[in-house]
Amino acid sequence: MKKKIGIVFGGKSTEHEVSLHSASNIHDAIDKEQFDVVLLGVDRTGKWCFNQEYSLNNLDLSSIDYFEKSKTVHLESRHGKAFLTDKLSNTSIENFDVAFPIIHGSFGEDGTLQGIFKSLDIPFVGADILGSAICMDKDITKRLLRDSNIPIADFITVYKENKQTLVFEEVIEKLGVPFFVKPCNTGSSVGVSKATDKASFYIAMDKAFEYDRKILIEEAIVGKELECAILGNENPEASVIGEIIPTDEFYTYDTKYLDVDGVKMSIPAQIPHELPNTLQQIAIKVYKIMCCEGMARVDFFLRDDNTFVVNEINTLPGFADTSMYSKLWIASGVSYADLITKLIGLAIEQRTANNYLSTVIF
Repeated sequence: MKKKIGIVFGGKSTEHEVSLHSASNIHDAIDKEQFDVVLLGVDRTGKWCFNQEYSLNNLDLSSIDYFEKSKTVHLESRHGKAFLTDKLSNTSIENFDVAFPIIHGSFGEDGTLQGIFKSLDIPFVGADILGSAICMDKDITKRLLRDSNIPIADFITVYKENKQTLVFEEVIEKLGVPFFVKPCNTGSSVGVSKATDKASFYIAMDKAFEYDRKILIEEAIVGKELECAILGNENPEASVIGEIIPTDEFYTYDTKYLDVDGVKMSIPAQIPHELPNTLQQIAIKVYKIMCCEGMARVDFFLRDDNTFVVNEINTLPGFADTSMYSKLWIASGVSYADLITKLIGLAIEQRTANNYLSTVIF
């Protein structure tokens, strides 16, 4: 009997549009001999929506208004299966067995959505609550990696209420020039700026604080931008190493998703032959340190002298046409459809393992 997969997309996030592309691609690539698909949207206000009127082939959620004619629903769980209940009629109108959340950024990648599924005992693809939360926060990520002796770029963390105490000269004394200013809890380079002088520094801070109350000021690393895809639970595997070659100064949101010529990819990366294995082993180590499950993408910077730093960990990497995660696995011999099937299997495996844990004290 086919399992029903609930692809959960959209969300109250700055990366809403990215999610629409990812969900469309997963919908079209999933093995429909094994799975039926239920599309469950979350609109920009956080409302859960269900709409059965969509194309079964070549879906493009970015070009249709899925939300306009949808019904508002809420989630219920019975015997480990999710049920969508129409809020108006209070009747169940659809159900699914496994959730595939693909809401990038806030309220989707930060443990919020994962907490909903876990409290309802619904298996879901990707990292659990803890792994999602700590990987989403760039400050916490860096502290955990630093304490585990993983090389990272130097950084300063600033809270909005302490903004006025920050002195530009002290920043450049520690980090040099240029440097980057980033919101701690966004993805896809949203709110990220490169600062080269005092004026651009304060502009960059204002921009970053539009998206988060906590920002990261980070040393600029000159070198290749490398990525490694990880797949698995207790025994994760690493893909080949790929390189991002942006045509802009750095890998911006526009470069990633809006400019078709804005980035080139080299898969596998053209790096010394002894480095891929080292980076793969470090990526797996980072994956375990950060409590990841299911999937993640580990990003590196490789300097000219072949030393490297870990930049960040993405627990819900994009599945858009330009996204690296699926491309890395395809280059490693895993098809798009097989990758999705493996991720669903890992979600079921992890839920089964968790259900063996005792909830009784006496």
